[in-house]
Amino acid sequence: MALMSIWEHALDWFVRWVQLLLESISVFCVILGLLKTGQLVIQARRHQRRGEELPFNQVRLKFGTWLAIALEFQLGADVLATTVAPAVEDLIRLAIIAVVRTFLNYFLGKELEAEMAMEHREQEHQAKMAQVYKESIE
Repeated sequence: MALMSIWEHALDWFVRWVQLLLESISVFCVILGLLKTGQLVIQARRHQRRGEELPFNQVRLKFGTWLAIALEFQLGADVLATTVAPAVEDLIRLAIIAVVRTFLNYFLGKELEAEMAMEHREQEHQAKMAQVYKESIE
């Protein structure tokens, strides 16, 4: 019985530390995502002075990707917490985070697909225009 109690205490301690580590990584991802997104905005502002548009979708996608990664780590931390002490509040929190993460990843994926399709169409258009221009000067 004493061995089981020691094992439970050790497991609880280990899970709490890993949970803290995962939550810290989650916070780090949000901060890093904010910095990287800020860097993208600063670069875009420089290009905007040259007459280019601010790539709002790219900014949103960049930060959204970092948020999705942060939510993955947060979900992992919550899964660990519920394995040791599955209280009703913990299970509800886990369910909410899982739903939010799923919706975020779904819509982020849709936006990425749309952005990539738009870039592909733009590249095709530029290639066509370059071909037309090349044929017109020959």
